Amino acid sequence: MFPVAERFTSINGESRRAGEPAVFIRFRGCNLNCTYCDTKWANSPDAPAEMMTAAQIADCADETGITNVTLTGGEPLLQEGLYELISLLMRRGHRVEIETNGSLPIAELAMKPFRPVFTLDYKLPDSGSENAMLTENYEFLRENDAVKFVAGSPSDLEKAARIIEEYGLRGKCGVYISPVFGKTDPEEIVSFLINRKMNDVRLQLQLHKYIWEPDRRGV
Repeated sequence: MFPVAERFTSINGESRRAGEPAVFIRFRGCNLNCTYCDTKWANSPDAPAEMMTAAQIADCADETGITNVTLTGGEPLLQEGLYELISLLMRRGHRVEIETNGSLPIAELAMKPFRPVFTLDYKLPDSGSENAMLTENYEFLRENDAVKFVAGSPSDLEKAARIIEEYGLRGKCGVYISPVFGKTDPEEIVSFLINRKMNDVRLQLQLHKYIWEPDRRGV
C-alpha cells in the first residue's frame, strides 16, 4: 500500500516534459527539510494520505487518458515496492518520471527492465540540505534524465556551475536551473548562464506557479 497525499492531473511544471499534460501521484513523507520546500504539508509521517495499492493508482492513471505519470512527494524513493507500481504503469503504456530530492540511490531502479525517467535535485547550500546529496547517482543518468538546481542566491549559482562541470552533466542529461520562487529574479539566472557561457543548461520556471496562485494545491 502506498500513502498518496495527493493525486491530480495537470501539466508538468519542470524538467524534460515541462508543459505536457501529466498525472501526478504525490507520496507522503520526506527525509529532507529544505528551506524553500513548497510541499511541507505532505512531508511529515502523519500527513493525511489515502492508502492505495499499485493497481488502484494505475487504474486512476488509466482513467485520465494521459500518458505521462509523475511520481513525486515528499520523496517517492522512500516508498517500499515502488518498482511494482512503476512496472505496472509502464506495462499499461504510461511514461513514468520520478522526481527525487537527490539524496537516495537510484541505481537499483535505473538497472531494471522497466526503467523510469529520473529528475534529480541537487540541493544547493541555501536549501540547508546539500550535505545529503548522493552524487554517485550521476553514474546512472541517461539522456532523458535530468538534474535540477534551485538557486536562492548568487553563491548558489556558483555552486551549481561547479557541480555541473565537476560531474560532466552537460551532454549526459538535461540540466536545469530554477529560481527559488519569489526570492531569486529569473533574469539573474539568465545573465549568469550567458556570462558563464553555460551552453546546454536551461533556465526553468515552475510553470504552475505562474499559471495559478503559487500556493495552490492540485495543479
